[in-house]
Amino acid sequence: MAPTNKAERKAVVDVAAWMFNVVTSVGVIIVNKALMATYGFSYATTLTGLHFATTTLMTTALRWFGFIQSSHLPLSELLKFILFANFSIVGMNVSLMWNSVGFYQIAKLSMIPVSCFLEVVMDKIRYSRDTKLSIAVVLLGVGVCTVTDLSINTQGFIAAFIAVWSTSLQQYYVLHLQRRYNLSSFNLLGHTAPAQAGTLLLLGPFLDYWLANKRVDAYNYNLVSLMFIILSCTIAVGTNLSQFICIGRFTAVSFQVLGHMKTILVLIMGFFFFGKEGLNLHVVLGMIIAVAGMIWYGNASSKPGGKERRSLSLPTSRQQKHASFSDSNEHDGNV
Repeated sequence: MAPTNKAERKAVVDVAAWMFNVVTSVGVIIVNKALMATYGFSYATTLTGLHFATTTLMTTALRWFGFIQSSHLPLSELLKFILFANFSIVGMNVSLMWNSVGFYQIAKLSMIPVSCFLEVVMDKIRYSRDTKLSIAVVLLGVGVCTVTDLSINTQGFIAAFIAVWSTSLQQYYVLHLQRRYNLSSFNLLGHTAPAQAGTLLLLGPFLDYWLANKRVDAYNYNLVSLMFIILSCTIAVGTNLSQFICIGRFTAVSFQVLGHMKTILVLIMGFFFFGKEGLNLHVVLGMIIAVAGMIWYGNASSKPGGKERRSLSLPTSRQQKHASFSDSNEHDGNV
């Protein structure tokens, strides 16, 4: 009975972590949309720097109160992570500027196969046929929902390529660093948030001026816009933390698959708050396909053989053969 209770507790915590990420991610998107569309604060990179600065304040306070224990992360690993993370943020912003919305969405969808490739190459993960098909259904559904035109240009393709690979590597490294250095989500965020805040706040104003041709210091700040900025930063703390928690409990691929539920929810919330003219039959059909694919993925990847590590060595004796058989059937706890 104990294993069942343990499995049930894990399932409850997994669902809570995922819901925490969904609520905070959708919330920050809605607040940012209102801030940028209604109040004209079109400084996405600087705003992201403020998000990480607020997250740094949180982790510093938690460390001061003793909720976060001291930990070690080598400087080389930190710099590598920051490089991927910042290229991800900058690449996404530039990709959105240089590409059509349709190609931008296709680029975001391609993060799933790229993340799968990283898991297969780096972690020797093997996917079952059902798991692969379920991922394809998710991609199809989200694509039907979001993809409109597909105009492609060279510079836009390069920006999207950099954004996709850097984001996939950043998400892969979250789980890699947590496992290798035994870091909790709070510990890892405590190491990475200050460095990201510093680099993005230095780079952000220049990048935003290049993208929007507006200076962040020339923005007409008022009480309402400041309240929205503070609200955005507050919710983003939960978004940053929940991302690390989810990837630590699942994997980068599962985080991407489940993350597309946020795309569906953002569409629904956008129709609710900002008008229903974009809601039509093919969008609704795409949502249904995507949700069905996500449910299928959850079932397929959790079954024996759905997603597991491949054995790296061949048995040379009876004892080794038994050990190899045990290893090959030991599933990664993350799905």
